[in-house]
Amino acid sequence: MNEMTKEKKQSLSWLIVALLCGAVLYFFPGFPGMSVEGQKSLAIFVFALILWIGKPIPIYLTSIGVVLLLPMVGAVESQKVAFGTLGYDIIWLMVAAMVLSSAISETNLGKRIALSLVTRFGSTPRRTLAVLIAVNFILAFFVPSTTARASLLVPIVLVLLEVYKAIPGESQFGRLACLQGVQTNAFATSMVMTATSAQVIAIGFIKEFTGQEIGYMTWLLSSLPQAILAAVLMFFIGLRVYSFKEELTTDQSNQEVQSILTGQLRDLGPLSSAEKRAAGIFLLTLFLWATGDYQEQFLGFEISTEQTAVLAMFLCLMPKIGVLTWKQAKIKWDLMVFSAGAYAAGNALNDSGGATWLIEHLVAALKLNQLSPSLVAILLIFVTVFSHLIFTSKTVRTTILIPAIISLAQNLGMDPVQLALACSFGIAATICLPPHSKVNTLYFSTGYFSVLDELKFGLIGCTVVSLCICLVYFFWLPIIL
Repeated sequence: MNEMTKEKKQSLSWLIVALLCGAVLYFFPGFPGMSVEGQKSLAIFVFALILWIGKPIPIYLTSIGVVLLLPMVGAVESQKVAFGTLGYDIIWLMVAAMVLSSAISETNLGKRIALSLVTRFGSTPRRTLAVLIAVNFILAFFVPSTTARASLLVPIVLVLLEVYKAIPGESQFGRLACLQGVQTNAFATSMVMTATSAQVIAIGFIKEFTGQEIGYMTWLLSSLPQAILAAVLMFFIGLRVYSFKEELTTDQSNQEVQSILTGQLRDLGPLSSAEKRAAGIFLLTLFLWATGDYQEQFLGFEISTEQTAVLAMFLCLMPKIGVLTWKQAKIKWDLMVFSAGAYAAGNALNDSGGATWLIEHLVAALKLNQLSPSLVAILLIFVTVFSHLIFTSKTVRTTILIPAIISLAQNLGMDPVQLALACSFGIAATICLPPHSKVNTLYFSTGYFSVLDELKFGLIGCTVVSLCICLVYFFWLPIIL
């Protein structure tokens, strides 16, 4: 009873804090330079963010409230803007990814792949986590799309966790595996120039304002050290923060666990017809994602990441061709509603100019023109990485920050190319909250970590990647460029 009372008090506290913060921002006489719509959007965003973190009510209920409030208070032009987020391509991508995940699980194909990887390379849980990091980095070259990579790896991660009997929401190992997936995806993305349109836009700004062109290999060689270093450091930090020794240590040794896993793989027998069909759909999906940049050239049209995912879903559910029925597809509709509200709140803040106002005042408050060039560089790298806490869009952050950083560097007599390039590496680090990227949302849908889990581990990850980029800026870029 005492525990129940304590939990109710904590929930009530979160709710009161959310209401107070939202009310203060909403009814404040006005922020100079911020539109009324921007102020209203900011109030609702902060209100929702606190509720998503504290979870005094289910997160999908918070999102429903956001979708209702935005048009009611005039934070968006019409209810179509808020209500329409449920039809976003990311929602379709998430549904399709869940169907594909269900297909891989139902046919045992995912279990076979996972067991093969674990028994071959992951003789211990720690090595399993290391294998997942390596796979993410390798896939970044062949499947640049962040969402495509997550859609491929999430089903495999889920089966691995099932093998280790990790319970969603309770397992430290499961929590770390999924949070590591979020962060490794971001680190690998920063390594490949074409992995996100924001990085391509950054290169365009650098060329337009400095006249210097940054090629694919130049970006790769420049960014590779910080990406690998950040991934390695967060791997070891994760092992300390989310220790799972007691959870996975039983009377059996690791060798005995490996023996059990090998036996499970052997018990699966030869590939079944359903597994072969699932594998065919999986490989077709991988091929279409990997060749996305070349389809226009050879086919005359391009199949987008989302279209490919929906095609995979269609094939999985197709009678005689597919491998499961609609009832067998494990689709989490509460997550769909949560995501719709999260994107509605983020878009309202961006479109109303509220996010722009916050960024501009943050830069002005830091008084960057009064600091030493080295300190300016460090601060700008940190601001670029952590700015995703305000801006959910990588493209918008790039459009606002990179030209300003180039201009500031030129005024201070700093090398604008090196500074802008280093800051561009931090654009991909959207790792603190589920709404910050499609990848976050996909991993969050597994149920292995909470919003607060991702926020805490994400803040550590952002600090680490910022420091790694600083090292690259001071000691590596002067050599490469």
